[in-house]
Amino acid sequence: MEDFHPEDEPLREARRRGEEVGAQPIGPAGGAALRFLATLIGARTVVEIGSGCGVSGVYLMRGMPPQDAVLTSVDIEPENQRLAKQAYREAGLGSFRTRMISGPALEVLPRLTDGAYDMVFCDAVKQEYPEYLTAALRLLRPGGVVAFDNALWHHRVADPAVRDPVTEAIRDVHRMIADDERLVPLLIPVGDGLLCAVKTG
Repeated sequence: MEDFHPEDEPLREARRRGEEVGAQPIGPAGGAALRFLATLIGARTVVEIGSGCGVSGVYLMRGMPPQDAVLTSVDIEPENQRLAKQAYREAGLGSFRTRMISGPALEVLPRLTDGAYDMVFCDAVKQEYPEYLTAALRLLRPGGVVAFDNALWHHRVADPAVRDPVTEAIRDVHRMIADDERLVPLLIPVGDGLLCAVKTG
């Protein structure tokens, strides 16, 4: 599954640099799923929480219209954002298509506009995933999509014996999405799991 969508040179280089600085960008199959989702809903305004040093942003922007779409990328690490900008340049994605905001996500997200976004992708502090979902529901328009990487968390989420705070936070997001009547959920078994939901109202 991971090899079904071979990555080109800009993505391979972005992934290599990300791994060098200790980031864990979304895998090729998960990235392909993000691009698919962005294309499917015609996403023009996307928020990503955690830049993945540019890997996720390249996938998302490749699924967004080339002229009038903007990716808002939030990351607490300035070096990750610097590498993300490099990845976007190498992929031929103009700087006018991105808005980079540095800072903790839970401080940045409240400053973004309600109902103004087509898609929110979450891949930062796992223990903050429940708060990211609450923020995403405020930010998304009806018909918008929220997606969480590492939804299986290295097989820990499915093991009831594992009770650490990170695993429990990811389980909380699963439950919150399943219990919210406004959301249509889907867990895609790519990479480390991609948990998605469409906001219906």
